[in-house]
Amino acid sequence: MAVEKPPKPTVTGNRINGGGEKVEEHVDIVRDDGSASSKLPVAMVRQPHPLEHSWTFWFDNPSAKSRQAAWGSSIRPVYTFATVEQFWSVYNNIHHPSKLAVGADFHCFKCGIEPKWEDPVCANGGKWTVNFSRGKSDACWLYTLLAMIGEQFDHGDEICGAVVNVRNRQEKISIWTKNASNEAAQLSIGKQWKEFIDYNDQIGFIFHEDAKKHDRAAKNKYAV
Repeated sequence: MAVEKPPKPTVTGNRINGGGEKVEEHVDIVRDDGSASSKLPVAMVRQPHPLEHSWTFWFDNPSAKSRQAAWGSSIRPVYTFATVEQFWSVYNNIHHPSKLAVGADFHCFKCGIEPKWEDPVCANGGKWTVNFSRGKSDACWLYTLLAMIGEQFDHGDEICGAVVNVRNRQEKISIWTKNASNEAAQLSIGKQWKEFIDYNDQIGFIFHEDAKKHDRAAKNKYAV
């Protein structure tokens, strides 16, 4: 399904119109630049375009992470969307990766799947990762989201979600998948992803199990 971009919705205080909800605990990701001033057309509000899956945005605030002892305990769901219009109403009114604080992690996962290794759907999976210079991942983050929610991958059922990690010198985007041992599916996802984001360098796939055991020393099992 192609996800076309409608006009921007209205933002009022902490509420995002067009199916939005309050995100008071996540003000670090909400834009407040006054750029979203037009309303969705009445016909669009009355006739939403449903997605095949519902998706949830999650945010891991760097200041919250510093106060937590256990990894992943500071991740919080921000918003769940099920239509094209709801996606754009959120995306147009939150900070893009280049504007997020260093240390932030922003996820978009299928509804019901938590962006954690311990989640049963993710436990036997892995991830493809693409690296960018600081402030250069915005366009590819959007293209990744559109490819996922628009079901553009041949093995879309294998995909759990995506995450962008903002760090001092770089930003990383990763796609998480369910069954890391399904080599054919993982290679297909990696090749298609590179095409969707127009990325020419080699990318690697790491099993979550290896990442847990070896941390940064974990080696790629697949590459495209």
